[in-house]
Amino acid sequence: MALGDDIGETLGARLVAVFIGERPGLSSPDSMGVYLTFAPRVGRSDAERNCLSNIRPQGLSYADAARKLLYLCHEARRRQLTGVNLKDEADTLPSGELRAIDAKS
Repeated sequence: MALGDDIGETLGARLVAVFIGERPGLSSPDSMGVYLTFAPRVGRSDAERNCLSNIRPQGLSYADAARKLLYLCHEARRRQLTGVNLKDEADTLPSGELRAIDAKS
């Protein structure tokens, strides 16, 4: 989300996560999305962000979304990037490794 780029740049943030709810009237109005951008600044493209979408009880659970966001935040800081070059591989990690990431963060 471009709004996160404006605010993140102004604050000098290294990483920004924007949580946004779906518009009423859509098929899943209780759904939420999270847009993650490393080194936010005005002019970043959507290809430079990661998105977790369909976060809701009948979609991506809150717990799974939190684990994926934790993984993406950790990897974004480590690799210094987000977007198409940062794949969500949280589901491929042994659960102990994801807990180790959680302990470091």
